[in-house]
Amino acid sequence: MANVAETLPESLGASAGRLRRGISRARRFPLLSLAVLLFALVIPAVFAEQVAPHDPFKGNILERLQPPAWVEGGSWNHPLGTDKLGRDMLSRIIYGARISLTIAAISIVCGGLVGTTLGLLAGYFGGLWDHIIMRLVDIKISIPSILLALILAAALGPSYFTVIIVVALTLWTRYARLVRGEVLSLRSQDFVSRAKVSGASTSRIILRHLLPNVVNTIIVLATLEVGVVIILEASLSFLGAGIPPPNPAWGLMVADGRALVINAWWLSFFPGLAILLTVLSMNLLGDWLRDRLDPKLRNV
Repeated sequence: MANVAETLPESLGASAGRLRRGISRARRFPLLSLAVLLFALVIPAVFAEQVAPHDPFKGNILERLQPPAWVEGGSWNHPLGTDKLGRDMLSRIIYGARISLTIAAISIVCGGLVGTTLGLLAGYFGGLWDHIIMRLVDIKISIPSILLALILAAALGPSYFTVIIVVALTLWTRYARLVRGEVLSLRSQDFVSRAKVSGASTSRIILRHLLPNVVNTIIVLATLEVGVVIILEASLSFLGAGIPPPNPAWGLMVADGRALVINAWWLSFFPGLAILLTVLSMNLLGDWLRDRLDPKLRNV
């Protein structure tokens, strides 16, 4: 019995060690996340017209609420079933990926440009510039994004434009705060002092010396923000303040299926699964990029 008691902790420790090594390898080489991202999201979204088996806007009322193909009563003509208007779920999810990625790309570019510019100005000049920009950041953070979206939706109506404005206004503050912190530590470095002594202009110092040193941080943040944007867009569409019907937005599809979740579970399950896989993949990819681009973590 003593031998068994002694070997049991050793075996548990070895199993825990193997599990930690497996997780570490998965983070360093996120092949699963990249595969999910490329083959289940990006490629179908880009080639939606060629990949989608049906028109996402047209349905057959005689085929409404058809279950997935592997469930009794389903058909492989609609692998993931149909919605309450007889529209193909797989086609709508594929086109929904295009909507989510388009909104994420435009919002991140707009918010990133504004936030990075203001963060560079606040961090380099300091003083009054820093005080004004950071107070604007504090004001924006104090306003809930959902409340802002509902106000804009009531004023402008639910649309792509409304979602992009809300998401961009939400994201720029994160870039501004992060870039400002990086620039505050960089502006006291020797290479910036040498550039000033050599007569370099302010714009040259910011664009040629400071900006390249924060690009890695911006790329990692942009990758991680894709998941945030998709969840925010889905939440706005779910509440009716985002993408208007009959567009195949994932959040709107989840909202359409909530009243039938018991009898037609696939209406909400598959769009929700698409959101889960996308956000998880982008977070893993962002985590891996952070480890690869940060010199402090590259060799850990």
